[in-house]
Amino acid sequence: MSIYAGLDVSDKTTHVCVVDAEGKVLRRDVVASDPEVLAKWLSRHCPELARVVLETGPLSTFLYHGLTERGVVVECICARHAKGVLSARINKSDVHDAEGLAQLARTGWYKRVHMKGSATHIDRAALRIRSQLITARTSMANQLRGLLKLFGLRMGTARTPGRRTERLAALYAQRPDLKALFAPLIASMEAIEEQLRACNRLLNDRAKADEVCSRLMSVPGVGPITALTYTSTIEDPRRFARSEDVGAYAGLVPRRSQSGERDVSGHISKAGDPMLRKALYEAANVALTQVKRPFALQQWGRTMAEAKGGRRARTAVARKLAALLHSLWLNETEFRWA
Repeated sequence: MSIYAGLDVSDKTTHVCVVDAEGKVLRRDVVASDPEVLAKWLSRHCPELARVVLETGPLSTFLYHGLTERGVVVECICARHAKGVLSARINKSDVHDAEGLAQLARTGWYKRVHMKGSATHIDRAALRIRSQLITARTSMANQLRGLLKLFGLRMGTARTPGRRTERLAALYAQRPDLKALFAPLIASMEAIEEQLRACNRLLNDRAKADEVCSRLMSVPGVGPITALTYTSTIEDPRRFARSEDVGAYAGLVPRRSQSGERDVSGHISKAGDPMLRKALYEAANVALTQVKRPFALQQWGRTMAEAKGGRRARTAVARKLAALLHSLWLNETEFRWA
């Protein structure tokens, strides 16, 4: 008799529910959120285990790879898709969620999520750290500008550290008492900028050393950060049957709502990875505004910008860039200027 298990994972404990092929609950339990503990529990209580299902979450990667290494047949499903099934119960609880996941494992009515390898997560962690440093620097710079305006002082267009130092020296000449007041904020900004430069050097070296990233960087507008973000998000280009599907995976296609006579095509879905979507959008902006040598995609995007506006044009070019990069990666070719 085949049996199935659902894991509702939280930070410290995991609710486990086991059902048989008919959907009857055989066992419930609460164990530690550790792959070694879970694997031992499943091997002891589920000798004929057919499949284990858990949702995407902070610990899903750790538990998935840990259980797979220990010989457990486990699949991770999209939490957004599972929510529709689990919300059918009137009362939501960890016990009911574990049972709902077990029933999904039994029926097979779910969408399996591709789980990335450990090396890929190292690159993505470095990219997220860089993004957080940029966010912190921007927040501090805005705070500096806002506080200076309280005293009637304006930073102006001082976007580089050198220009900022010159501008602050001129402002301190007007208000010397503010120099000690703003010193901690300025020192923090300089420390973050130093770490950001080190992070950029690390990511640039990583992208240049990777053969696939080097091939993708031959596309106008695609730099080391965009190439590394793309490869670490997609990981395996053969996951997609068509290159056009990558645009939908990144959430760059219009959302559709159809029922009877109503058929509405709205804004982009934004259902994919936000880091990939942002990188492609920035690459599209560079390709449209900063690349001097003309090429077909740039001309197409500029024509669309004149007809429908810059934001729509950048989104459309980003969607086409996603397909173009996938095609180059899959065919092991570089970009050829038309």
